Amino acid sequence: MKFNRYALYYVPPANSDWGAWATAWLGWDAAQGAEVAHPDVPGLPLPISDITQTPRKYGLHATIKPPMRLADGHSAEDLADACATLCAGLNPVRLDGLAVEHLGRFLALRPQGDETALNALAARCVEALDPFRAPPGAAELERRRKSGLNAQQDANLLRWGYPFVMDQFRFHITLSGRLSQNDGITTKAALDQHLSPLLPVPFDLSELALAGEAEDGRFHVIHRYALSG
Repeated sequence: MKFNRYALYYVPPANSDWGAWATAWLGWDAAQGAEVAHPDVPGLPLPISDITQTPRKYGLHATIKPPMRLADGHSAEDLADACATLCAGLNPVRLDGLAVEHLGRFLALRPQGDETALNALAARCVEALDPFRAPPGAAELERRRKSGLNAQQDANLLRWGYPFVMDQFRFHITLSGRLSQNDGITTKAALDQHLSPLLPVPFDLSELALAGEAEDGRFHVIHRYALSG
């Protein structure tokens, strides 16, 4: 399959109950490259398909190295080899757990506990894989800046190709698009009832996944790498 962009993601283990439920919630299984039926969740303010429309194409994930086009002179095989080498030298990270939280106007799973080691891992991945990244064009820079970036985020955009990395990074697994305040509160209550009891305690991040964006904009897991440092 031909991919336009590549990213390094955290993707929940395929055999986890919480990962399976949340994958169905989004409606796209990036690991299998297939649509999946949404679960039956009573009491939502909107259809699940509307709530999850924006994040669906990415699949259930947390971004570690943001999606990038390959720079000239680099191949997908070279990137895969670099990911394997990188992950072989990274230590797994353990946090207290995950929780459904409001993140701006959307809902996401956020880690609980000290995020220092997690943030350091993400920063190392951003830096190590940056030689493979083609610089953003003028149109992409303009589009990113329309969201209203602070000075550090704009500096990150120019240096790393994405605003929300390094000191601006916040690990999150997106569960919705933008919601009104009332819709967000109601949707979070439903997720707390159905998803929260399945969430891992503690939360172990022990592998990362190379993902690719297909021609239709949907992301697919290409390979998983154990963190074996």
